[in-house]
Amino acid sequence: MSNIFELVDKTGRKIHLTKERWAHIRKDHPQVEQEEIETTLKNPTQILQINDKKYYYFHYFKHKNFQKKFLRVIVKYKNSQWLVMTAYFVAYID
Repeated sequence: MSNIFELVDKTGRKIHLTKERWAHIRKDHPQVEQEEIETTLKNPTQILQINDKKYYYFHYFKHKNFQKKFLRVIVKYKNSQWLVMTAYFVAYID
């Protein structure tokens, strides 16, 4: 699995975005930029723990030209590492 990036988030987790997951995000959510995912992971507005292996990271992008301005990045612990599964804009944190 080759990575687009690997970074350490605000909580100290090492998170990877693979080429395969980036291709999914670009296909299904073309308005999401790679830099926005990195910003969300490094400086989240909020992190919601869904369970011990899944987290939602949110960051508010006020410059976005549409109603949904919170980027939700879903991170999951899989194959012994933290991976970005997807990222898309939502109207509010939930």
